[in-house]
Amino acid sequence: MSEAEVFSPGDDVSSSGDMGLVVVGAGGRMGQTLIRAIHDIDGVRLAGAIGRPGSPHIGRDAGEVAGVGLLGVSITDDPLPVFAAAEGVLDFTTPAATVEFAMLSAQARIVHVIGTTGCSEADDEKIRAAARHAVIVKSGNMSFGVNLLAVLVEKAAKALGPDDFDIEILEMHHKHKVDAPSGTALLLGEAAAEGRGIDLASQSVRGRDGHTGARENGTIGFATLRGGSVIGDHSVILAGTGERITLSHHAEDRTIFARGAVKAALWARGRKPGLYSMRDVLGLNE
Repeated sequence: MSEAEVFSPGDDVSSSGDMGLVVVGAGGRMGQTLIRAIHDIDGVRLAGAIGRPGSPHIGRDAGEVAGVGLLGVSITDDPLPVFAAAEGVLDFTTPAATVEFAMLSAQARIVHVIGTTGCSEADDEKIRAAARHAVIVKSGNMSFGVNLLAVLVEKAAKALGPDDFDIEILEMHHKHKVDAPSGTALLLGEAAAEGRGIDLASQSVRGRDGHTGARENGTIGFATLRGGSVIGDHSVILAGTGERITLSHHAEDRTIFARGAVKAALWARGRKPGLYSMRDVLGLNE
């Protein structure tokens, strides 16, 4: 956003008083990672922790569950009073839950950082509606490196036209991931489509099997791999005649997503309601 202050990873983003953040999905792997990130980063504090109804973690101290010791914040399945007393929410849950949390964030007029992937267009429309009252930062990937990669992909796709270079996106995640292509792969695909000035939805190829015929010129292909404990590997391949360029990012620890989400919340603190992205946070949209 043109009016937005640019955030640099090295900046001191703390303001008067620590920002109170709520972690939803606090009992899960990503939720626990978010709690540890809040514990480690200056300028924020854990103000609440929400678990899914029926979770065995309900009633337990969130810090103890995350392995950082007692924090005096119990995990609850009732978000209303927790949101009302917080300044921001960190959300890496499911599309249905994220839409519900976006509505609650709008009611509470607080920051909502969304790292949830797999949202439908209907889900995104509801999130956009919530952004009329909440400050929402949504991205298919919260890491600094991936969002810089997206900018490079956009520039490469613009410079290397469809008559000379084909674009393929390859991604791999752990075997428990439920959506495909990944949010990051789609983020990179959107960047490539933006560079080419095309609509990704109508120009993407999500799978190939059998006698498919020759590759259609100008399309963007996706290949999805799942297995093991891979945090996230993404490569954008620009394949020309006699040469090939590969732009890649390899996530080795999901802490990078958690730290990016916390930094996004700090950046969003005090801003006008609206829907922002990590490109805004990093000043890459200018």
